[in-house]
Amino acid sequence: MRIAIDMDEVLADPIFKFIELYNRDYGISLDLKLDPGNEIYHHVPEHINNKWFDYINEKGFFRHLPVIDGGVEAVKKLQEKYEVYIVSAAMEFPNSLEDKRHWLADHFPFISWKNIIFCGDKIVNTDIMIDDRARNFVGFKGRPLLFSSPHNLLLTDYERVDTWQQVLDKLL
Repeated sequence: MRIAIDMDEVLADPIFKFIELYNRDYGISLDLKLDPGNEIYHHVPEHINNKWFDYINEKGFFRHLPVIDGGVEAVKKLQEKYEVYIVSAAMEFPNSLEDKRHWLADHFPFISWKNIIFCGDKIVNTDIMIDDRARNFVGFKGRPLLFSSPHNLLLTDYERVDTWQQVLDKLL
């Protein structure tokens, strides 16, 4: 069986990085307790709420993201039972391609380059997909697992996982 695992907000934490950069540049404290159903840009003053887009498009933004707790260990365990693919809609942010490849090499060196898919739409043929964006499940024929992130907390149409331990509990 094959599993597709998303990167951002599933393996890597861009929200933490955005908040860190925002606090540095504006000296205005943003905390990590985001309202359910909202995106990060809903929590900044309107006149600078597009700054998140500037950050994400900067070369280097995705290179040094923190790893989501438990992700490395969980992916190693999943590889014992499944064929694991990392699938990221990286084409949306062209400067992210090299950053994401290096990030994966640093944190997930046990994932072969043959099992990394950078794409636009996630039209992958796997048995399971773990993603934080429900739009990626449209047309997906396998078992979707919605990885919790502030923007998706109000969604109830999908099987949800809040942590990597919950992923392991469901799949192993």
